[in-house]
Amino acid sequence: MTDRPKAPADTTPKRMHPLAHLMFGSRWLQLPLYLGLILAQAVYVYQFWTELIHLVEAAFGNQEALRLLVDSVGYKAGTAPTKLNETIIMLAVLALIDVVMISNLLIMVIVGGYETFVSRLHLEGHPDQPEWLDHVNASVLKVKLATAIIGISSIHLLKTFINVQNLTEQTLIWQTAIHLAFLLSALAIAMTDRLLTHPPGDKH
Repeated sequence: MTDRPKAPADTTPKRMHPLAHLMFGSRWLQLPLYLGLILAQAVYVYQFWTELIHLVEAAFGNQEALRLLVDSVGYKAGTAPTKLNETIIMLAVLALIDVVMISNLLIMVIVGGYETFVSRLHLEGHPDQPEWLDHVNASVLKVKLATAIIGISSIHLLKTFINVQNLTEQTLIWQTAIHLAFLLSALAIAMTDRLLTHPPGDKH
């Protein structure tokens, strides 16, 4: 006796209840937020090039560019510097790295958040598809954001230690404490995600 061929599965999407359709469609309200973050990204690009141009001009002896650079990096001294020194250069470079890291954080939120909470981007097979986007979800995104914030905080703390002679002890203590708080928060988020993904007793 031969088996009867199975009927093809019904792939027709089920009709959603109007209220469910409204609630599910409300995710598109987040679209203006992500577009706003793209504008913020553009502002950071402008800020990066402004700081870089000031650094290059100051290296060639432009006093106005040096003054603007000193003000932007927060360098303080008894007398206004008349030329670049190692501390100012390091602070300026760290400020540029800080802008890049925050820009990376923005991209992670824009792309990962839109993919997770709004709609698929359909980047499968695209040569420039980020590797982390293959397995991104709300939990992974939180861990990655927490890690990125620690990196940004580390840059700020390094800038503080480089310019330590011009800062108060209270400022140093508070910045160190805030960095440790970020670190502990990231560890707590990672541990919570691990417990939710692999509960105790799960051998996999």
